[in-house]
Amino acid sequence: MVNFPGKERYGVQDLRAVVEILRGEDGCPWDKVQTHASIRRELLEECAELCEAIDREDLSGMREELGDVLLQVLFHASIEQGRGTFDLDDVADAECRKLISRHPHVFSGVTVSGVEQELELWEKLKRTEKKQAGAADAMDAVCRTLPGLWRAEKIQKKAAADGPASPDPARLAEMLAAGAQRLGEAVCSGQDVSAPLGELLFNAVYAAQLGGADPEAALHARCEEYIRAYRSEHETTE
Repeated sequence: MVNFPGKERYGVQDLRAVVEILRGEDGCPWDKVQTHASIRRELLEECAELCEAIDREDLSGMREELGDVLLQVLFHASIEQGRGTFDLDDVADAECRKLISRHPHVFSGVTVSGVEQELELWEKLKRTEKKQAGAADAMDAVCRTLPGLWRAEKIQKKAAADGPASPDPARLAEMLAAGAQRLGEAVCSGQDVSAPLGELLFNAVYAAQLGGADPEAALHARCEEYIRAYRSEHETTE
């Protein structure tokens, strides 16, 4: 039994101490054997639950889910601290340095005209920091575990930094119509739909950008609409 002091209010350092106890010699058998890979899914799930609380504007839920996400951060840092590679302070140090470096308009007296120029400066500094020679390197660096529609959106935006943001509306409409036809033909003929489906979805993300829509949010909204319609029809038929 570990004698941990009771307090009226705990802080971040207390949570850090709890994690160290759980992973220590007299701690929890499950916690002690976890690896980055074994708890990877938990991190994804906690982030998703936080996003859902944000969407619901549930402040109590946000507080709880932020705690769960923070626990994951502390847990991963604790694993590496035990190996002697880095600890939470090293993580914080690297993040502070990155934020200071990428905000010269705040910390170094650089002047920007507004948010758009600020984002351009951020992207330029990021490419320099990551040693990305051009848009292709920047696109290749976009996280592959992002939801597909968001990854497509980010890739398109990286490409836009070096050229047109997207096809013009008329050309895009043609691309979408042709893509839908190719997908329909593949479905009807029993062929593999992966390529035409991917092409259509990628071009649909261009359409989302032209219309100022979040493609993931649009698809989620359609899912909710489908559920409501299905429930209504199912309950009526019963």
